[in-house]
Amino acid sequence: MSSRIPGFYRLPPEARLSTIEERLGLRREQLDSYSEKGLDINLANSMIENVVGTFALPVGMGINFLINNKDVVVPMVVEEPSVVAAVSNMARLSRTGGGFWAESDPSIMIGQIQVLTDSPDATAKKLEAGLPQLLESTKGLYPRLEERGGGLRGFDIRCVDYDEPGETPESYVVVHVYLDCVDAMGANMVNTLVEKLAPEVSRIAGKSTGLRILSNLADKRLARAHVALRPEHLDHGDISGEEVAEGIAAAYRFAYADPYRAATHNKGVMNGIDAVAVATGNDWRAIEAGAHAYAARSGQYRPMTSWKIDEHGTLHGRIEVPIQVGVVGGPIKVHPTVQANLEVLGTDRAHHLAEVMAAVGLAQNLGALRALSTEGIQQGHMRMHARSIAATAGATPAESPSVVEKLCETKDYSVERACEILEELRNR
Repeated sequence: MSSRIPGFYRLPPEARLSTIEERLGLRREQLDSYSEKGLDINLANSMIENVVGTFALPVGMGINFLINNKDVVVPMVVEEPSVVAAVSNMARLSRTGGGFWAESDPSIMIGQIQVLTDSPDATAKKLEAGLPQLLESTKGLYPRLEERGGGLRGFDIRCVDYDEPGETPESYVVVHVYLDCVDAMGANMVNTLVEKLAPEVSRIAGKSTGLRILSNLADKRLARAHVALRPEHLDHGDISGEEVAEGIAAAYRFAYADPYRAATHNKGVMNGIDAVAVATGNDWRAIEAGAHAYAARSGQYRPMTSWKIDEHGTLHGRIEVPIQVGVVGGPIKVHPTVQANLEVLGTDRAHHLAEVMAAVGLAQNLGALRALSTEGIQQGHMRMHARSIAATAGATPAESPSVVEKLCETKDYSVERACEILEELRNR
């Protein structure tokens, strides 16, 4: 199977689906949810409260990916034009340097138990001394998880101060509980665990406990990806590959120096990561929270990726980001389109999914920085957006290419202009 599919974007949707089916060796019934109504109303009613209907978003395929020397087709759910096109183009470009290389940490999630105390140092010492008892109290809590290689991975004791200006200072002791959730995202498991441990923590400390809940700053569950590109593969029209590489590296340095730029830089990264999270039924809000918090770990908000040129002129891109995902539990086994997307992705392991998402985030960032350092971000983006404008104006699929072409020629992307073009076409 090769994820390199030239001309894929030119095919109509049904032909694209047939191509994916054939390339990946899947059965059509595995992909039926793409053609049918993906989520039944009764199934939706079992997932959340007060259901009145379902809401559809486009499912696109990120193609051309080579990750750890393996071809991968990546389902992405996103409404923003140019996201899927950008990652597919950058994945194609990355193949010249061997594609993306990715790795991930074990699936360790953090649970927090807040201990309320007016003597944090003494309370922390009591808890440190009582950790063996706390460990003993966890035995047998998750036998099936332990059978799959997961389970408790230890504790940390932290002292935390609240010192907001103008407010009364407070101090807490926080017990961090580390649980390897293997192929689950793990929120429910961690929350259940800290609820069970809280009475024992209170007994050992001789103090009351406050909040008992997981942390979405999953900095024990990092995913990383790397790509290397030679300048000769970065040529863009009249702009040399060396200039493109330097433009990308300069854009990274700007984001590193300025949190206002870093916020937009990282939004582009998350365009890719979130689209895969939604497609696979994962909690994109948890991933966003953890990723942005991790980006600020130095005390200043920084970019999630880095782009640097080595002494040989090769451009190296890297990403390191917490990615808390699962391939079991929650809506993942319930939602038919999520199941189809996991079939396309070809994974049943959470760590593999995290690595794919890191590579997609890096590819998306590469696409944005390359555009910024060459023709500017708007040219390609607005061409994609013009299709939505044409549809809004009432263009049929046959009329849309002509309307898009005219909009791009005049660089007037208003619905009013699209309506004028459409009227001109129809009056010929």
